[in-house]
Amino acid sequence: MKRSMLSVLLTGLAGVAFAQTPYPTIGSIERLDPKLDALIAKDAPMEVLASGFVWSEGPVWVREEGGYLLFSDVPQNTVYKWTEKDGCVPYIKPSGYTGVGHYSDEPGSNGLALDGKGRLISAEHGDRRVSALVLGGASGGKKTLADHYKGKRFNSPNDVAPHSNGSVYFTDPPYGLPNREKDTKARELDVFGVYRVEPDGKVTLLISDLTRPNGIAFSPDEKTMYIAQSDPEKPYIMAYPVQADGMVGKGRIFYDASEGIKQKLPGLPDGLKVDKAGNVWSSGPGGILVVAPERADGPGKLLGRIRTGVATANCAFGNDGSTLYITADMYLIRIKTLTKGL
Repeated sequence: MKRSMLSVLLTGLAGVAFAQTPYPTIGSIERLDPKLDALIAKDAPMEVLASGFVWSEGPVWVREEGGYLLFSDVPQNTVYKWTEKDGCVPYIKPSGYTGVGHYSDEPGSNGLALDGKGRLISAEHGDRRVSALVLGGASGGKKTLADHYKGKRFNSPNDVAPHSNGSVYFTDPPYGLPNREKDTKARELDVFGVYRVEPDGKVTLLISDLTRPNGIAFSPDEKTMYIAQSDPEKPYIMAYPVQADGMVGKGRIFYDASEGIKQKLPGLPDGLKVDKAGNVWSSGPGGILVVAPERADGPGKLLGRIRTGVATANCAFGNDGSTLYITADMYLIRIKTLTKGL
């Protein structure tokens, strides 16, 4: 199918936070299927809200206090807060490693999400745990939800997906270890797994055969769990049926991003979110991939890409649910969509 491009130029980027408008713009929209027109307007700009980060990740929208965005800068061990009025300010530091001295190149928090209680759920690289924090200045600090499996510490929890039953599902690749997958000293587990921690603290290993599990999200009915795999040899978005007891069945390849890698587009499958229609918005080669499920048990169809021009880490829907916030390398970006996220 003929590809059409809506190109806009990056202009005027400087500093770490922007509070002025209009914001500078970046990137382009690659349209591979007419169905994308119902999801992103042809004249939708990609606004750069802030820049100067080392590796921005894990955005989540918080509705309280008029609405604000939280996101991680993993190497800087910091969670930032962004508002339209004040731009970006540090919100949690340290965000993922509370030890002394250098631990690794990526010690901070990564994926962030809100659970059904409104708590901030964080995947923490350096402290090798999944934590919960009550927002709004409540006392008590962070609570560890899970930091080990069968007596062995996790590698570096990467992304989290709270379930409506109170459990938190999360991925555990090696990216936060001092020497990543080659770390024979710090690494305690033999797998890069996908886990579930239940409200009572019980931890279950759900998936053990992925090489680089990364982003995680559920379909609108929570009957499918999507896992992005950041492996250039197997750059897949996987789909797993979620059973009534919370376990998962055999996975299938929902989308294979190999073609984008062959085109030498920057990035790999990483963080992902799902909209209310069931479309998957996943970082991947070229930026954010918009993949539509065509049937319940089949592969998805790539409708197009939000091309950021850089390796892109993650995204989240915010405001009224139709604004997509994107963390891409040194940038925080937003684009208005015509759909709404979960």
